[in-house]
Amino acid sequence: MLRSLFISLSANKALRGFSERAPMGRRVSKRFVAGMSVDEAIAATEELNAAGIEVSLDSLGESVSQVSQAEESAAVYHRILDEIATRKLRANVSVKLTQMGMDIGGHGAGPALAERIVGEMVEHAAQADTFVRIDMEGTPYTEATLQMTERLNARWPGRVGTVLQAYLFRTEKDAERLLRQGIRIRLCKGAYKEPADLAFPNKADVDANYVKLMERMAASGVFCGIATHDETIIQTMRQFAAAHGIDKKAFEFQMLYGIRRDLQRKLVAEGFGVRVYVPFGTEWYPYFMRRLAERPANVLFLAKNFFKS
Repeated sequence: MLRSLFISLSANKALRGFSERAPMGRRVSKRFVAGMSVDEAIAATEELNAAGIEVSLDSLGESVSQVSQAEESAAVYHRILDEIATRKLRANVSVKLTQMGMDIGGHGAGPALAERIVGEMVEHAAQADTFVRIDMEGTPYTEATLQMTERLNARWPGRVGTVLQAYLFRTEKDAERLLRQGIRIRLCKGAYKEPADLAFPNKADVDANYVKLMERMAASGVFCGIATHDETIIQTMRQFAAAHGIDKKAFEFQMLYGIRRDLQRKLVAEGFGVRVYVPFGTEWYPYFMRRLAERPANVLFLAKNFFKS
């Protein structure tokens, strides 16, 4: 019930407008969003890099309705890629297809636009010696996202990957499909409301599927991202890697900016790779609400961590 509530709230335009303007909203965004500008995001990246942590930068935004908006969003990413190359940051970028025009127009115009824009981004990333992660959105976009990732990876091998969500029944087959092509996967639990015929409804089943997929990916030889704050799952990954002789460089743990910085530092000290997902920009509200929807227990978790370093 709470999950459905937060997903519904993520699409509430009135509450979004109020929250993004309100002082408390700005306070929340300051803790969990790395500022409103590229410069602030770069500063956060440099601080994390200095602590031995890699970064994935995300310029917040989605579901644009005009070509000009998609092009403006892409321009922000091209600036980020230039900054990564110039400053030699240990960072890559994450992008949503709906932010790049996926839903614009008819007769395939939107998907073609998004693929052209993201393709230019991947080409730039290759020149900057970095990587583009195509974020996964709701199930209406799953297959199109996978196919676009496959096409772009064929053109720029190793420079583009995507995200798979453990709560979907189809994800095990999707993981095998991508791993056969050497495509890097970021594994998360899932943050959208999906029907019972497409997704596991119970948390225990999602967690079990996550662990199964995580172990398969870590042993595949294809570098992967284990995106979780769940200490039980992290400990399971530690034990699995040790028991099967999997090098710590075969995978990395991925976490969200502003959450469990203590755990991030601990994993780095143990020699594990850690990458922090660093969102920035004024359109933080949908992102924040989906993080709460991802696991309603995060409401208490975020409240407790609000005052922690």
